[in-house]
Amino acid sequence: MAQQSSRIVREVHDEPHIEGSRITVRHVYERVHGRGLRPETVADRHGLDLADVYHALAYYHDHPEEMAEVERQREAAIESARERTTISPPDE
Repeated sequence: MAQQSSRIVREVHDEPHIEGSRITVRHVYERVHGRGLRPETVADRHGLDLADVYHALAYYHDHPEEMAEVERQREAAIESARERTTISPPDE
């Protein structure tokens, strides 16, 4: 039987992240696919094992519905914060 070697958990954040860190799967995906950084660069910059970066990328692709929901929740939180912090013009 194969042993589970992935260190993707949900203990610190409301979204999947690398065990023992606060680095989320979405953050890793954004750095590699959004910004074009090499996985080795992401690992070096965040003090991660290269395998953890690849586990995070695999998790992102293996769980598309979950990651889409994470992104929807993030966008909703950003919009909510924007609404709370937008200054209304003074009444004249």
